[in-house]
Amino acid sequence: MVHPPSGGTVQGPPPAQPPPPTSPVRVPVPPAQAPVPPARRSAWAGSRDRLRAAATTEPGRLWIMGTLVAALVVAFGAVTAFEISDRAASADDVVSRSQPLSADAANIYRSLADADTAAASGFLAGSVEPADVHARYDSDITTASRLLAKAASHTDSSTESGRQIAQLNEQLPRYTGLVERARANNRQGLPLGGAYLRYANQQMSTVLLPAAEKLYEAETGRLYDDYDSAALWPYFGTVVGLLALGGLIYVQRRNYLRTNRVFNHGLVAASAASVVVLLWLVAGHLVAAADLDTSRTHGQESLKVLNDARISSLKARSNENLTLVSRGSVLTKDGKHDQYESDYTKDMAALVSGLDKAKSLANDKAGSAPVKAATDDVATWKARHAAARRTDDSGDYDHALTQVIGRTGSTGQSFDQVDAALDQALGHEQQEFTRAASDGRGALAGLPVGAAVLAVLGAAAAGLGISRRLSEYR
Repeated sequence: MVHPPSGGTVQGPPPAQPPPPTSPVRVPVPPAQAPVPPARRSAWAGSRDRLRAAATTEPGRLWIMGTLVAALVVAFGAVTAFEISDRAASADDVVSRSQPLSADAANIYRSLADADTAAASGFLAGSVEPADVHARYDSDITTASRLLAKAASHTDSSTESGRQIAQLNEQLPRYTGLVERARANNRQGLPLGGAYLRYANQQMSTVLLPAAEKLYEAETGRLYDDYDSAALWPYFGTVVGLLALGGLIYVQRRNYLRTNRVFNHGLVAASAASVVVLLWLVAGHLVAAADLDTSRTHGQESLKVLNDARISSLKARSNENLTLVSRGSVLTKDGKHDQYESDYTKDMAALVSGLDKAKSLANDKAGSAPVKAATDDVATWKARHAAARRTDDSGDYDHALTQVIGRTGSTGQSFDQVDAALDQALGHEQQEFTRAASDGRGALAGLPVGAAVLAVLGAAAAGLGISRRLSEYR
């Protein structure tokens, strides 16, 4: 046992010391956040919400429907004005641009072919060329040059027509130079004149006339494109017109079912304006298309056939003359036949075929009579040509020459009669074309402006009719 030391007291463990003071723990407080502004909405979204809200009320629905039908009526007038303006422009081109240029191209071909015929006829007449034949040649060359200048002023040089015009302008002086050399040698009695004339004819038949034919085909193709554009049905205008009329009918029927009112004067006026424009559009286009089709079938098609026939007669006459000029020196590739006589036979066959087509296209006596006269003259021409060939083949060149270029009883007289009859037929068909095509163009006159004006009035009437209905809710 352990005893405490004497004289002392028993001491217990020292009292516990309080822990040292500690700093308080600070919990971080997040800073106050600013309120997030709501996302900005687009103008379109706001308009959409307002439109949706308006559609839940009867006045709002009326306003929406009125706006839509008024817009449809205005769109109908605008589309109709645009489409018919395009059709009217094409119809005007048919009358005032395309067909005249096509006719000029045909006259260029005819003038060149006739000049070649006159040159050969003058050469056959001997060293002293008849004054009337020389004047005819000069007139043909002058006409061709004038028409080429006119065509160039209305044609883009980069087009097919422009390229052919440039070639014709370049080659025509070369041809006339060869003809002058042939004349000069012929006046001196030199046989070289015949070679120059044959070379001039070769230039005409292989360079000038093919270029003139391509020019004619290009201009005629442009004419037919204008025909197709003018006759194209106005689909968009018709569809929008039917939509506008259908919308107006729906709004009026809805108004009747809800109010038991039969008529809304504004909507009725808008419907009437739309019906007038729609009927005007359909009737005007149908009349214009019918007249343009008549001008194409009984005008332009007849003109084309008659022009082709006239060109065939000119080529046949030129080859007939050159048969006597060459005196058998130019043969076909097989070496058995005279080249110019062979070409004459082909041209006469084309002439007869063309006259048959022209006769079937003629729709009145004034058009068929000259064609019939030309057909009879062609038969006489062929008989006289056969007689001249027999005379020439028998060795009587001088008599054969008289049978070809004589003033009476010759193939030349028959050719002149055929050419005069064809010219008369062409004049009549040109009048037929101009009258029918002008009527077609006139059927569309006033429609673009009229459609626009009626559409604006119809839209205003529709808006007025709806506003009168809306005023009942105030």
